[in-house]
Amino acid sequence: MKSITVFCGSSFGSDEIYKEQATLLGETLAKQNIQLIYGGADVGLMGAVADGSLNTGGKVVGVLPHFLKSKEIAHKELTELILVETMHERKTKMNELCDGVIVLPGGYGTLEEFFEMITWAQLGLHKKPIAILNIDEFYDDLIKLVQTMVDKGFLKHVNRDMLLISNDIDELLNMMKNYEAPTVGKWISKEEV
Repeated sequence: MKSITVFCGSSFGSDEIYKEQATLLGETLAKQNIQLIYGGADVGLMGAVADGSLNTGGKVVGVLPHFLKSKEIAHKELTELILVETMHERKTKMNELCDGVIVLPGGYGTLEEFFEMITWAQLGLHKKPIAILNIDEFYDDLIKLVQTMVDKGFLKHVNRDMLLISNDIDELLNMMKNYEAPTVGKWISKEEV
């Protein structure tokens, strides 16, 4: 993998472990020569993952809508900052630039970005690995909800299994490097599940 998009919060959250792991992820990507693509801000986990990569000699590309440039405070040390008009353009550009996606803790925006990327994968619009770094069990309830979607017949097993999950950065990157997208899409028969 040459580049990974990271979606994460513009806040640090309530526990230091979120910042520590975001920074470590940035460092690890840099050490593995994987370019970081992220939301372009200098605040919260977004700033931590970017700083982790930059301080380890990594390349970091930020993608930021014009209207957020002052609110999220654009990072000034990036390899490249790409300014776009809308949030949708931001996600589209980040998708175009990456070979896979990692989701860290965050709020509504992070979840919206994650669900759009996994939905695009489910629909066959891309074959990239989508991964959750489940820091301190942050996403456990979401993972349970995804299983409920399967149990209640709203999500196929094959589509649930597209989601890669680990609380360990190296393990998660290995899973992503070995990922093979399913050969079937969203609309398969019950016999094929």
